[in-house]
Amino acid sequence: MKLFEGVIGHAPILDMLAADVARPSHAYLFIGPSSVGKATVARRFAAELLCDGDPGCIRRVLGDGHPDLILVEPDGRTVLTVDRARETIARSVLTPVEADRKVFVFEEAGAMNDEAANALLKTLEEPTPTTVFILVAESEDELPATVASRARTVVFGRVADDDIAAALQTRGVDPDQAERAAAASGGRPGIALMLATRPQVAAFRTAWLSVPRRVTSRPGDAFRLADELVSAADPLLEGLAERQADELTRAEAEGRETRSIRERHERERKRAAGALHRGGLEILASWYRDAAAAQFGAPVRNRDIGGAELAGVSPRDAVVMARRVLDTIDTLGVNQRPELAFSALFADLGTPA
Repeated sequence: MKLFEGVIGHAPILDMLAADVARPSHAYLFIGPSSVGKATVARRFAAELLCDGDPGCIRRVLGDGHPDLILVEPDGRTVLTVDRARETIARSVLTPVEADRKVFVFEEAGAMNDEAANALLKTLEEPTPTTVFILVAESEDELPATVASRARTVVFGRVADDDIAAALQTRGVDPDQAERAAAASGGRPGIALMLATRPQVAAFRTAWLSVPRRVTSRPGDAFRLADELVSAADPLLEGLAERQADELTRAEAEGRETRSIRERHERERKRAAGALHRGGLEILASWYRDAAAAQFGAPVRNRDIGGAELAGVSPRDAVVMARRVLDTIDTLGVNQRPELAFSALFADLGTPA
């Protein structure tokens, strides 16, 4: 099994981490947009740190079955508390069971509250030589500066649509479907993989691209359109729901405790829905970007939209509206309900400047 096999994009980062395997830093902070592959790379990197290329060992790490891989998850549905941090600190000083080191992976490090982060700080400052920490978050701002400064920051960006589509095709996805999934994913391979087998992905993109011609200044229209666009993500989440149901069935058959699994599933669903909502807004922003670009003879992203439709908005207004759409993405980032954020945006877009 090759190092980082199956990872889509991020070649410079993968090369850097491969070079780090022999002498890793004591702590890493992987940051970047949701669903771009940070957690996947963290697992693969942990597998190499623990297994030295042994295929059987790598499979155990990726399947959460290695005693020296410790996944640190939030307590319950949202918060990683000080109690969980203290458990981590206590385990970090123990001798590895099988490998030469232990690897602690915080796939939701941004969920740490201040008490947890402060408790972990001293361990990050003075780690044992056999311990490596990998923290995963969307931004350094999700963690106290004192924690972020104790780790080597690795910044993950979005992946080009062409690279995502090519990777999907190597997995047997039809080329047209691969391109649709890549375009709707907003550069997020995790979302693209979820969309690749969903025939509704084309309808999702079409629904968001239809917004400019459907917005009005009437609040009722804005609320109805918002409900429709929120619901447009539901069919695309069915693949995730199926995978989670399979995992839960296996856990129950093996007699394992399922509460933490259910809580993790809920967090995964929330993140996936949020990524789709942001992706939809990015599709909408791309329409307004194309409206401005087309009227200056620049290339457009959505080549299936007619020039006459794009010419219905002046370049100046298109830029202003694109900015409004992108501002709504920031609004979703502070946990506003998507229905409210979308309805406010659509009413705003439908109001003459």
